Amino acid sequence: MTASLAITPPDHPLVGRVTPPGSKSITNRALLLAALAKGTSRLTGALKSKDTKLMAAALRQMGVTVEEPDDTSFTVTSAGFLAAPAAPLLLGNAGTAVRFLTAAVALVDGMVVVDGDEAMRKRPIGPLVTALNSLGIKASAPTGCPPVMVEGRGHFGSGRVEIDGGLSSQYVSALLIAAPFGEGPIDVALTGQDLDARGYVDLTVAAMRAFGAQVTQVDHTTWRVEPTKYAATDFAIEPDASAATYLWAAEALTGGSIDIGVPMDAFTQPDARAAAFIRMFPNMPAVIDGSQMQDAVPTLAVLAAFNATPVRFVGIANLRVKETDRIRAIATELNRIRPGLASEEGDELLVRSDPALANPSRNARSRIETYEDHRIAMSFALAGLRMGGIVILDPDCVGKTYPGYWDALRSLGVAIT
Repeated sequence: MTASLAITPPDHPLVGRVTPPGSKSITNRALLLAALAKGTSRLTGALKSKDTKLMAAALRQMGVTVEEPDDTSFTVTSAGFLAAPAAPLLLGNAGTAVRFLTAAVALVDGMVVVDGDEAMRKRPIGPLVTALNSLGIKASAPTGCPPVMVEGRGHFGSGRVEIDGGLSSQYVSALLIAAPFGEGPIDVALTGQDLDARGYVDLTVAAMRAFGAQVTQVDHTTWRVEPTKYAATDFAIEPDASAATYLWAAEALTGGSIDIGVPMDAFTQPDARAAAFIRMFPNMPAVIDGSQMQDAVPTLAVLAAFNATPVRFVGIANLRVKETDRIRAIATELNRIRPGLASEEGDELLVRSDPALANPSRNARSRIETYEDHRIAMSFALAGLRMGGIVILDPDCVGKTYPGYWDALRSLGVAIT
């Protein structure tokens, strides 16, 4: 374990080629879909990180064969159903895995406990449990957060299920992924008008269709899923757009040119929307709506610290229930760099940009707390590209989604000690 890393601002534009890891969001979707599909599926371009390893381990507990032929591939062989595990599924702070499996284990014949670490036990899951109960599935989470107890019955019922996706689009995706195992068609309907990140549901539907599901958009808030189950397939996973935002921002901050192998406009993941704002730097707009690119907000907020004019981030209330309260964490750590640099205003974040911060000889003497949150560590490392004295505490937390992040920066000529 590394206690801290100090970043020395480079005296040159960052130029080179870096291949980001595969998308965490797509990898975990594909792993579960392959586990529910009868036969052997080959997943290429996959992410190997803490979160995806936890998902793979949980699937193995339920009788699925998950092999790793190389650093970017999984080979998944399944009988087309999940067996009851002999012990609780322990998923750390992997929100995607916890939410998706809470619905998927309803397909098991027997009782399953889905649990996480202390941080995960503070992340809400009540709306998903309520939705499962409405389908006749016995599920409970006494605290409103994990652990969740689910009494699986081998299928997912039929009819209509309503879900409040206001806290997380992952609740909606979880229901959609399990719905092809219904006894008849299932309509998954939002109780509100929209989601915190609709683009992630679009990712889910696209992946489901690749594995043979029939999903129809009935209207803006309803999806109809036919009881087709899934078919094994070979599936290619695109690079992680959230990881790409750090490299795009590093390029913008240093006036460099970093080839990540994929054009900004070629990504299907929602966080790729951040590219448009990164292109505008140092003239980012006064207001940025982060509702549809939430994992990119920490990147944009640190970039905004060096912008020509202040930037207000709106539509980001759900950042309070991520791995940590990211609104508070970003504001606190920006103010550690310079008092008054940022403030929380309700569930909005105001960054009072200061271009004068971009001075390599300036010593901020800032030891950045990362709150066991990979995105706080990776985004605040960007500040160290323009100013001295940035030290990242608990840098190993990046292993959750981008284990090679520090090596990627070093390969571009950034001195990290």
